[in-house]
Amino acid sequence: MKLAIEIGALQPENIGLVVEWVQLAERLGVDKAFSAEAWWSDAATPLAYLADKTERIKLATGIMQTTARTPAMAAMTALTLHDLTGGRFVLGFGASGPQVVEGLHGVRYKAPLSRLRETVDICRMIFAGEKVRYEGKIYQLPLPDSEGKPIRISHAPAEVPIYLATLGPNALKYTGASADGWLGTSFSPDHPEAHLDYLKEGAESAGRALSDLDLCVSVRVEIGEDVEEMIERRKKGVAFNMGGMGSSTTNFYNDAFKRAGFEEEALAIQALWLQGKRDEAARRVPDSMVTEFQALGTAEMVRERLAKYRDVGVTTLKLGLDSAGPIGPKRFELLENIVDIVEGL
Repeated sequence: MKLAIEIGALQPENIGLVVEWVQLAERLGVDKAFSAEAWWSDAATPLAYLADKTERIKLATGIMQTTARTPAMAAMTALTLHDLTGGRFVLGFGASGPQVVEGLHGVRYKAPLSRLRETVDICRMIFAGEKVRYEGKIYQLPLPDSEGKPIRISHAPAEVPIYLATLGPNALKYTGASADGWLGTSFSPDHPEAHLDYLKEGAESAGRALSDLDLCVSVRVEIGEDVEEMIERRKKGVAFNMGGMGSSTTNFYNDAFKRAGFEEEALAIQALWLQGKRDEAARRVPDSMVTEFQALGTAEMVRERLAKYRDVGVTTLKLGLDSAGPIGPKRFELLENIVDIVEGL
């Protein structure tokens, strides 16, 4: 089972530490480093900077938002990073959610799966060196009744892996049918069917196997003796996902927990959060909504937990190491410990 890390927000005061962090991961044999795109920076620019500072580790977007740029610009950015990294770039796409898409980018959160599908289609057309001709629900290229003409990007054909961050059933089926990898969140190896059944169905519909995808799943890891304290501290984050990572009508994280058997709890926590009762929402989170979706406890407990991810088919663990604080010596030490723990898994 491979490991991946998150780069985090790149700030002027921590650039040197981020470089050290990724270089350490590379020396330890970590497979990928992911750059996020939320509300602090774009996902691509930090990877361009890190391309010159690394040699082997794959550099990935986790994720580029499909509403934040046109498909052609996403493809050109991907090709640039492909060249800068010597072929180590992985293009991670996701649709994000209505709060960010409509609040920050001013784009209607309409037909997000169609937009994702069409973005992937157009990117692959460009990667293959084809002239861009496309008739879709969201994109028509060239634009009808315009002076546009089909254009071929001036770049040799290139293989750029595409990973998709998806949570809803139909989006998971599409991922299984089309993607090189899946970026999974809100995943529990105790309830793998909540995600993997849909991925498998999609893969089989396209004549593929689930094993054709790199199942790259996020998992927060904390090593220590006081498990009860860890659980209590992490309930606020679970409550935020249930109530704050989306609107009252659109929250893919909440939906994923409901599919895993926590419907009553997810809805109750969401309601409290949306009423502004955030402390009460956190108290409503049962221990199992933490322990079944994260890896907490002693080194042996964490190893046993991570082995469950392997046993259900996860091929890459995308490590969430916020328990060690910001990027620095404590996080470096935690990563080294996890590498030792998972050796042989």
